[in-house]
Amino acid sequence: MSDVIVGSVAGDRGQEPDSFAVQIADQIESFILAVTEVAKGDEPDSAVPFLLLEVSQLLLAGGRLGAHEDIVPDERYEPDLGPEPDVDDLRIRFARMLEPIDVYSEVFDPYEPRKPPVACRISDDLADVVTDLRHGLAHYRAGRTSEALWWWQFSYFSNWGSTASATLRALQSLVAHVRLDQPLQELDGLDTDEDLAAEADLEEEAGRVMLEEIAGPLGLKTP
Repeated sequence: MSDVIVGSVAGDRGQEPDSFAVQIADQIESFILAVTEVAKGDEPDSAVPFLLLEVSQLLLAGGRLGAHEDIVPDERYEPDLGPEPDVDDLRIRFARMLEPIDVYSEVFDPYEPRKPPVACRISDDLADVVTDLRHGLAHYRAGRTSEALWWWQFSYFSNWGSTASATLRALQSLVAHVRLDQPLQELDGLDTDEDLAAEADLEEEAGRVMLEEIAGPLGLKTP
């Protein structure tokens, strides 16, 4: 397997810069378009499985950026892009759609000892990831390819990579609970403003959410 990984990284490095940039930009633009469509709520029954697929594919692009050698932009200072597009509508739509399972717990850094879990929201995560990706896409569309690649790589390490990874784990866990016919523990009352370090056990405040209450609305089928 290590030979396959090394070969893949070497292949990315050996590509023409424009070819690599086009592929990454296509994957990122495809993710933004797909997530925006899901947020419209036209097909809520397939929302969760579709998000699982899209976030997984995005992280492939992130992995390629992370394995690539350091990208240096052409200009020392980042050109002004003007006002950032508003993602509040996207965030709100996902919060409503995913209300039963929007909040989840995540360890921020698995390499920090005794790090307590923090409360996160899938809706917030998706909006934050889209914000980072759009920023780089604006550079790319303006013809500043190296700036776009640098931003996507930098923000992959500093924000959207870990955010998307946490979101993927939450989505995968949700699908696994349903497909394996395992009840979910509802973090009843848990919110992103809470300090989970003071909680000895999250399950003490957890209610029970049976699979049939969420499987239909979220597009998941029990065995």
